[in-house]
Amino acid sequence: MLLRAGGEMAGTAVDLGAVTGGDTANSGVPHAAELVRFAEAIVGGDDAEITPAREALRAVVGDAAMIDAAGVAGNFQRMVRIADGTGIPLDTPVKLVSADLREELGIDAFGSASETSPTGRFGRLAGRLMRPLVPFVAKRMGPKRPSDDSSV
Repeated sequence: MLLRAGGEMAGTAVDLGAVTGGDTANSGVPHAAELVRFAEAIVGGDDAEITPAREALRAVVGDAAMIDAAGVAGNFQRMVRIADGTGIPLDTPVKLVSADLREELGIDAFGSASETSPTGRFGRLAGRLMRPLVPFVAKRMGPKRPSDDSSV
């Protein structure tokens, strides 16, 4: 959901199917193939793949962006493990606005999805109506810019 909202905020069409095995070359995400390879190496069981995946990503995005990608991946791993371990369901707003995306990507087929109650017709409609607000809310929740007030 964050990737979709980020693409919308940037005015870029993003094919989120690339995340679950789609065509990374036409995903609309710069360096998608390297990002997906790096993410899969982090969550996969093959320790020998992490270094070459990290170096391939570093070669196309640089050190700072590779470090950011590692931080994002680590944070998501942490959040997912906590949510799965404690059985935390999706909260209602996230459940509603992500229903179509979860269905499209097959996310509801994962075992941990059983913690979240199904989204009915009314919920799907409410989610579709709320979706245009997601980029606006994300911008408002993002980092604040320094004040232009020179008296501070």
